[in-house]
Amino acid sequence: MSFRYRAIVFLVILGFGLLPRAVAQAQGAPSLPEIKQSGPQTVDINVHGPTRPFPHFWEQMFGSGRAILSLREGYRRDLRDVKKITGFEYVRFHAILHDEVGVYDEDAQGKPIYNFSYVDEIYDGLLENGIRPFVEISFMPKKLASDKNAVHPFWYKQNVSPPRDYALWDDLIYQFTQHLVKRYGLEEVSKWYFEVWNEPNIDFWAGNPKEATYYELYDHTARAVKRVSSRLRIGGPSTAQAAWADRFIAHCAAGNVPVDFVSTHVYANDTAPDVFGTQEIIPRDQMVCRAVKKVHDQIHASAKPQLPLIWSEYNASYKNEPDVTDALYMGPWLAGTIAQCDGLVDVMSYWDFADVFEEQGVVKEPFYGGFGLVAAGGLHKPAYNIFKILHLLGDQRLSASDSQSLVTKRADGSLAIAVWNYSAPDSSGSPRAVTLNFQGLAAGPHRVTINRVDAKHGSLLPLYEKMGRPQWPTREQQKELRQASQLPPALTQQIKDNKLKIILPPFGLAVVEVR
Repeated sequence: MSFRYRAIVFLVILGFGLLPRAVAQAQGAPSLPEIKQSGPQTVDINVHGPTRPFPHFWEQMFGSGRAILSLREGYRRDLRDVKKITGFEYVRFHAILHDEVGVYDEDAQGKPIYNFSYVDEIYDGLLENGIRPFVEISFMPKKLASDKNAVHPFWYKQNVSPPRDYALWDDLIYQFTQHLVKRYGLEEVSKWYFEVWNEPNIDFWAGNPKEATYYELYDHTARAVKRVSSRLRIGGPSTAQAAWADRFIAHCAAGNVPVDFVSTHVYANDTAPDVFGTQEIIPRDQMVCRAVKKVHDQIHASAKPQLPLIWSEYNASYKNEPDVTDALYMGPWLAGTIAQCDGLVDVMSYWDFADVFEEQGVVKEPFYGGFGLVAAGGLHKPAYNIFKILHLLGDQRLSASDSQSLVTKRADGSLAIAVWNYSAPDSSGSPRAVTLNFQGLAAGPHRVTINRVDAKHGSLLPLYEKMGRPQWPTREQQKELRQASQLPPALTQQIKDNKLKIILPPFGLAVVEVR
């Protein structure tokens, strides 16, 4: 999902997102670090210290708006832009079985009629751009729905009821999957993932009782997919708020139901009562990885401890909060989330890559707190540049003495170090002085390049404010905003006396490369 219905009711009234898991498990589940607030800090870095694998789990997959939107040129342009800076491999979206895609119909006698024309255009477009589908199997075609009135309040009004006839559902899933294998080949489709439904524990599923009826849906869907080929990968429960994972695995184990991965979701502004059943207050910068650790531990303790964990939606907010998802806040928040979740999860899918998005209706202005890295009109938000510079991190991680830093090493021996200045989004923050103290460097000089994202580097927001926040920027204004969003050339410095000092403004993020 994306945007919880309970959170958008008032907005509507007002008018208004794999690597072997065994490695992480063998190391044990790391405890989450306490996040220290702004202030002078020295980061001690032992260049020759022990390392551990640091796969880029946060940029392998992204979410996006519903399936039919992928036929738009703007969607594909934004897809290419994000692919260019992250190299991501998979995209997940809702509603491949929505009536607007035209997959399912019935003749006068109630016999199924299948049409995969738009499905082919959708998946062809992804593959032609170097992206594979993470196939979320949803929602219910209305002619197959047990309740035609079970319509979700999203603008595109998807039906969320169980099927009226599971034999018809089984055949739909089998025919859909078989068609994909015939068109793209088993070797290709076996690299995809199939996920059953979206967030069945909240209002995206009208089965009653929710959990038992979802398991019935999952069992039928998983067996229909596996009937095409045992090599195809299927999983769930795709829940909101990190729910059901332990019971879902137990259900699959007890019934010998196929399952190849566990998927679930959480957002940083979800609450402890919803996610953990406690009354504690969990800060926005810790909620996601607290939830990830919960499910990681549940898998590890289950009858299927080797199942990969795919976090198929996450973000700093499930609401439209411009001072969060559109803002510089995303730099420290995302870097801290990556640092905390490392070792606990196989893939995390940021929701989502662009604001070609219509859950609450047609986008009315560029910066409304949308989930994407790219705003309407192809405008790159700070989050786009945040992902761009975090992509520079290496694939081995060294320990660091500071919780607001990530120290990594690349195959060529160079270092890439992220440092940031976290403050809550409703605070003004204060500058933070960071000194990188290197131990074990060979005799210099050592060239250092520094890429930053902050109010003066890689943010178009100051110019947008200066323009008066136009609701529909002109073509010339869009051109100026795109120019303002570009990262300036990296700053080049030299390490002196094995030390490098950096001043981070509020909500600043920097990635330092040491050659």
